[in-house]
Amino acid sequence: MSCSIVTTERQLTAVIRAASPFDKLPETHRTARAALASVLPSLEAGPLGPACTRWTRPTGSVLPMEIGCIVARGFAPRGEVVPSELPAGRAAHLVMTGSFEGLPRAWETLFEWCQKEKLQPAGINWEIYGAAAGAELYALLT
Repeated sequence: MSCSIVTTERQLTAVIRAASPFDKLPETHRTARAALASVLPSLEAGPLGPACTRWTRPTGSVLPMEIGCIVARGFAPRGEVVPSELPAGRAAHLVMTGSFEGLPRAWETLFEWCQKEKLQPAGINWEIYGAAAGAELYALLT
């Protein structure tokens, strides 16, 4: 796994906000993605992009997240599905391949690299999930 600095563009998202204990993350994701899938076709948000999760620093053992997907245009909130975005800016980046069980180690690798390179994460992080097994990890930098 190789880390780098990239410039990201703002991307609109349709998300469900959730906060989950670490041991319940898979269940929280499954529940939110099922709810999102039932609403997405009626949002008029244009073509759908990849699935994503935006998260901020944990509070204790609870991770605040926005579980969703990239969309082409803004939309009015519908129930628990709300518009949000992945931010533009300078970010640390890592492509992870393999099972999602590898995400904690991949994030550890990215944050250790930031520390080694004397980069300061801003506390806004996100994952974009590809068609192939794996994910792209981003940590916005200050």
